[in-house]
Amino acid sequence: MTYHYTLNRRWSDRFLPDIKRLIGAHLLNVAPDPLDRLHATDLLMLDARDMRIAARVRRPGYALRYPHQFTIRSHVPSGAETELSKIVNGYGDWMFYGHVSASQTHIEHWRLIDLRAFRAALIRHANGGQQLVMGDQANPDGTWFKWFDIRSFPAEPPLVVAGSAF
Repeated sequence: MTYHYTLNRRWSDRFLPDIKRLIGAHLLNVAPDPLDRLHATDLLMLDARDMRIAARVRRPGYALRYPHQFTIRSHVPSGAETELSKIVNGYGDWMFYGHVSASQTHIEHWRLIDLRAFRAALIRHANGGQQLVMGDQANPDGTWFKWFDIRSFPAEPPLVVAGSAF
């Protein structure tokens, strides 16, 4: 079986409206009174710069089997750069990690992961700091991913920005 980027992308893109709705509440803050009164501003963006958000959507069944894990693709048969490589190289601010419902109609469980905290934890782990629980897993389509146990990450800086109940 071969890796089919286009098919996987088309499947996961169906959930982008759900992802935008879930993340939006975490990107906006209520404006302080002076801005509201003087500048017609009710809401402000969380950050004054672009927020680059990766989105990973898992098929049904994985949330219950692996409730404390998130995965990032680490190898594709073509040798193309993977999500893990891009993230480790500093790309992306947050990662939306969602699990679709059994009916595949909506996102049922999700987390918003701070990739800056993720990178910081990887650096500390590599330098003998807090040990992270992680592993590698092959898929039948020739791709590989690295899984990470959220519970093994340090409390500061917080890895999870927001999420649903699992």
